[in-house]
Amino acid sequence: MSDATLHETAQDPGDFAVQIADQIESFLVAVTEVAKGDEPDSAVPFLLLEVSQLMLAGGRLGAHEDILPEERYEPDLGPEPDVDELRERLAALLDPIDVYSEVFDPYEHRKGRVPARISDDLADVITDLRHGMAHYRAGRTTEALWWWQFSYFSNWGSTASATLRALQSLVAHVRLNQPLEELDGLDTDQDLSEDALEEEAGKVMAEELAGPLGLREVK
Repeated sequence: MSDATLHETAQDPGDFAVQIADQIESFLVAVTEVAKGDEPDSAVPFLLLEVSQLMLAGGRLGAHEDILPEERYEPDLGPEPDVDELRERLAALLDPIDVYSEVFDPYEHRKGRVPARISDDLADVITDLRHGMAHYRAGRTTEALWWWQFSYFSNWGSTASATLRALQSLVAHVRLNQPLEELDGLDTDQDLSEDALEEEAGKVMAEELAGPLGLREVK
């Protein structure tokens, strides 16, 4: 199945699979375009919108009954497309607000916050979504839906929702004129406790980030 067939008139636009595939395709295209850096002034608001829309597709997959693949073993798709360049472009674009702190599982009370990166999260989500899209384009619709649903529960759903909270928090800090914590220099590979995260966080005023990230016009 080619890219064009995602929107063929012969397909029922009300079909669940078509709607999910369209939402996922839209997200993949949009984030790839943002990563090019052609319009940095609108990057954060645009990502907030796109991740929000993706979570709607995820919610629909999560609420749907279990989708079972038609074949016992998943067909081999070959090597996964490389996302390192996209990850690096996003990291450069989102600096210095790429790093944020996240609670990995809200029901695991003994686990504290962990550092994460929006650029890593988006690249991770795109890897999962592309995998399912490869099945969809090959005409294996049920396999694609199964993969998207399974990986929504196991990985990309929680990753995308964490990214959404980070983006929403950033926009809220700027719109409400609240100071932002400085996370520059925080290495996400380090095993840092909650106290260490707080200790390393300094202050960056929202005005310093609002203009470059397209959240508010600089006076």
